[in-house]
Amino acid sequence: MWSYCLTAWYSGFRGRSFHAVFAFTLLLLGVAYLGASFSARQPQTVALDIGFSAVRFSLVLMSLFWVQELVGKELERKTILFALTYPRPRSDYLLGRYFGIISLLALATLVLGVALLLITKVSTWGYSQPYGVLLGGAYWLALFGLWLDACVVTAFCLAISSVATSAILPFAVGACFAIAAKMLGPVAGYLARGAEGDADLVASYGTTLDALLLVIPDLSRLDWREMSLYQQALPFELIAGAIVMAVAYIVILLSVAALAFRQREFS
Repeated sequence: MWSYCLTAWYSGFRGRSFHAVFAFTLLLLGVAYLGASFSARQPQTVALDIGFSAVRFSLVLMSLFWVQELVGKELERKTILFALTYPRPRSDYLLGRYFGIISLLALATLVLGVALLLITKVSTWGYSQPYGVLLGGAYWLALFGLWLDACVVTAFCLAISSVATSAILPFAVGACFAIAAKMLGPVAGYLARGAEGDADLVASYGTTLDALLLVIPDLSRLDWREMSLYQQALPFELIAGAIVMAVAYIVILLSVAALAFRQREFS
């Protein structure tokens, strides 16, 4: 399993898509620095908020590209048959690739986190805001939540790859999953609060969204940027519950992927 993890590291760093996404992220962080100039009262808060969104988007995009390149393309080109000739369980291949990808994501999170930290500190633009941002433990905990978010998306893409015959299918379905998992929770919360008095809207979609949330995890629960942006403490139960939800969903997805991959026939 660890040999597959190491090859994922080597291939992941050499991929052109990774270089393109990483460069794009640095560009977005530059936009965060410039965006801070539009706020005379809270420039660092604006820069950090935009930066968190850029990191969140980029980590998910990296996970999609890495699953496509390290698993999807090997399945499509049948080069995976060379790896499966060794007397090892097929699950070792999937788990090795998964741990390789999420460790790459962890390194990317660390590098981007340091870059965002430096950008936030210099994004004062000559103003001193009354309530500063927290760039200590709350900051890194928020980044951990974004990394865990990308880990869930990676597990879902691997599950799709275990049955897909096209390399682009896990990327496309994974992107739709990531969007849905981030939006369903806030939309369901809006409906639960009454949708500003629109009873027809609540009646039409409330039950459907509740049913979808039983299948699709609410990844918005892993977005803890409020602690760093506004010094807003979040309950421990909320954070712990979100972590348990994400880990449980990852375990379920990897188990399903391993079972499907073990039954898959290659011609």
